[in-house]
Amino acid sequence: MPKQKKIQDARSLILIAHDIRSLHNVGSIFRSCDAFDVERLYLTGITGTPPRKEIAKVALGSEHRVAWEQREDLVSLCHELRREGFQIMALETGLGSVPIQTIDVGKPAALILGNEVTGISESILSLVDCKVEVPMI
Repeated sequence: MPKQKKIQDARSLILIAHDIRSLHNVGSIFRSCDAFDVERLYLTGITGTPPRKEIAKVALGSEHRVAWEQREDLVSLCHELRREGFQIMALETGLGSVPIQTIDVGKPAALILGNEVTGISESILSLVDCKVEVPMI
């Protein structure tokens, strides 16, 4: 029987958690990255990093399985990832956002998740290739 392809074999997916204020949300992001076989998670801005009991409580060990890195400068990270061939996307609703299902799955992607209250700043949005939203019914 042939080996099944992993999602990342078809396309690399990187998540960038920027300015996430809740450590419980950071733990949830780690679990989601683990479940969806995300290649790497970058924690930027004010986003908390392990080891923290609040992260571990929700992450349930995924903070040890998911490759992650803290970066100070999101702008430099975006430029670096673009040079490596990643399309840079922002998870953001509103004018100009497209449903996440419509993106080109043939390209490596870096998806920026923003602050729970304020979202992603205009200065960061000016750097992205597209804004995607998860349709809520």
